[in-house]
Amino acid sequence: MKKPLLLNLLALSVATAFHAQADTFPDPVGPSQSDFGGVGLMQTPTARMSPDGEFSLNYRNNDQYRFYSASLQLLPWLETTVRYTDVRTRQYSSNPGFSGSQSYKDKSFDFKLRLLNESYWLPAVAFGTRDLGGTGLFDSEYLVASKAWGPLDFTFGIGWGYLGNSGTLTNPFCSASESYCKRPSGGTAGAINGSQMFHGPMAPFGGVEYQTPWQPLRLKLEYEGNDYRGDFAGKLKQTSKLNVGAVYQLNSWTELNASYERGNTFMFGVTLHTNFDAIQPGHVDSPKPDYRPDPQDAMLEPSVVASQLGDLKYNAGLNAPRIQTQGSTLYVSGEQVKYRDTREGIDRANRIIMNHLPAGIDTLDVTESRANMPQVTTRTDVASLRQDLAGYPLGQDRPLRQQRVDPVDPGTTEQGYFIRKSRFSYYLSPVLNQSIGGPESFYMYQLGVMGGADYWLSDHLLVGGSVFANLTNNYNKFNYDGLSAYHGLARVRTHIRQYVENKAYVNDLQANYLGYLGNGFYGQLYGGYLETMYGGVGGEVLYRPIDSNWAFGIDANYVRQRDWDDMMRFTAYKAPTGHLTAYWRPWFMQDVLVKASVGQYLAKDKGATVDISKRFDSGVVVGAYVTKTNVSAEEYGEGDFTKGFYISVPLDLFTTTPNRGRAQINWVPLTRDGGQMLARKYQLYNLTSDRDDRFN
Repeated sequence: MKKPLLLNLLALSVATAFHAQADTFPDPVGPSQSDFGGVGLMQTPTARMSPDGEFSLNYRNNDQYRFYSASLQLLPWLETTVRYTDVRTRQYSSNPGFSGSQSYKDKSFDFKLRLLNESYWLPAVAFGTRDLGGTGLFDSEYLVASKAWGPLDFTFGIGWGYLGNSGTLTNPFCSASESYCKRPSGGTAGAINGSQMFHGPMAPFGGVEYQTPWQPLRLKLEYEGNDYRGDFAGKLKQTSKLNVGAVYQLNSWTELNASYERGNTFMFGVTLHTNFDAIQPGHVDSPKPDYRPDPQDAMLEPSVVASQLGDLKYNAGLNAPRIQTQGSTLYVSGEQVKYRDTREGIDRANRIIMNHLPAGIDTLDVTESRANMPQVTTRTDVASLRQDLAGYPLGQDRPLRQQRVDPVDPGTTEQGYFIRKSRFSYYLSPVLNQSIGGPESFYMYQLGVMGGADYWLSDHLLVGGSVFANLTNNYNKFNYDGLSAYHGLARVRTHIRQYVENKAYVNDLQANYLGYLGNGFYGQLYGGYLETMYGGVGGEVLYRPIDSNWAFGIDANYVRQRDWDDMMRFTAYKAPTGHLTAYWRPWFMQDVLVKASVGQYLAKDKGATVDISKRFDSGVVVGAYVTKTNVSAEEYGEGDFTKGFYISVPLDLFTTTPNRGRAQINWVPLTRDGGQMLARKYQLYNLTSDRDDRFN
């Protein structure tokens, strides 16, 4: 079962229109996209890269193919593309009872690496690959160079495979081994196979893109190295190797594309794009408190304290705020529920306190918590803060003396004031579960409503649950019968159709005991119905030093499969499952998180999962993961191993007021049984994100 989604990819791109200036023609955001997705001319790539963080959704259509692709400039030197190709001339399966009348769909993944930046004399140079592994309908490798001359951008490249099918050049690797003279055909859908790289035919390609004097319009001309003989859609007639096209920039987030290719075929399409680094929220927020210190010892006045507590909650975003003093230190604590950038909340809290600071206080400690677990204390020297707020005389600027330390518990203090935290909370939200690219149906979905409630029995014991009401779905088309079961692999996820057929069910119902163990350690114990398909008991411990590039965690669980016919009961299947996980932010790429887990999965297979994600300046996180276990490709079924992509979007990009909510968009090509993790409701690394000042 996929995780709940509040947005889909199309809505994400369209929503960026609110940040666009549609009444004018903005400067081009960067190089245009090719038919296959990724920067290029039409059928061929160029060496150009989009601006860092550029995200494009592309659709192209002709008589033989429809191309649906998403391209992301993941790093300044790395372009990634995921694509589905609808082969209009072929059926997905010869068995109409399995795939119906669905046309053939091909999944593929591309990447392009920049090898050389363009200079005054030298061109930009890139290496790339298309359709890496899998069925290999369009698999290609290429070296390409691009050089700009005024409004003209020239490209020349050499391609192998699909890009070089005409074979007008001799493959130099043939001299090393005859095996390079022929390209292996076919492959397993979803599998990665690099053995065909640089094999087979080779041909040149190139072209030019012209920025016309009319800014919205760009024209393209290309020469391609493909001859289309033996094309999967059928032998396609090619009366010319020259293709011509045009790109019209409708507004800052939409481009229309049209081309005439092979001398006989029209191609048209649209590109929607945004930049994950450039999106900025437009919030209506209360102003920061002015610095107007009260010379009186106002903290002794209950009315002033009440006002400060209110400001801490509503202006600084600290839920259930508490003010305490002990000796020469004033302590403020609460849960940051308003600002993704917690530094904003700290700054506002310090201003609020400084305006009514008691005499004799020389240190402010502001402690943030989440799920009643203290995260970090920001300690500020009062003298330096006072000078910082008042402004230094010209030429006498001094740094603010402030540091982040492990959370400080002042214990019993000389005096304390607080707003009590509500122990009960509830929510109601729409949910879209979806699966894209399955052989039975290209798009399967489940639309429903999730309602839930939580109650804190104590400061550490949380009980809660949620009920899902199914409004509509088409998972009746999911015909996979768990082939892996015939090879001894339990059906731990492929009963999805039976689960979603329930009109309403308890999605989860569990008790959690969460706490800070001290010295950077956090822990939790939990039990109950843990997710849609499994219930049981488990625990997790995480070690995460303050503002560190690394962390370690371990979780252990014993679960039973819930009965899809009566979801308050269990089937006979049970399994221990758990993982040891390491988290690492490389010092040379601080916006990238590498997460590696090893352990036992739900089907009792053993292996590892590697998850790599990047956080952009807007707060959008894009990631991909692969899981490989001791399950053979035959046991696993189509796809060979588990893999997927996701985008985590801060909701405050689309709201008028600040908030810390997120929506996650997931894409998993196939639902299979190998390499499946328990979908735990709470994960300590996510609950302790405030431990890292750089990423929220």
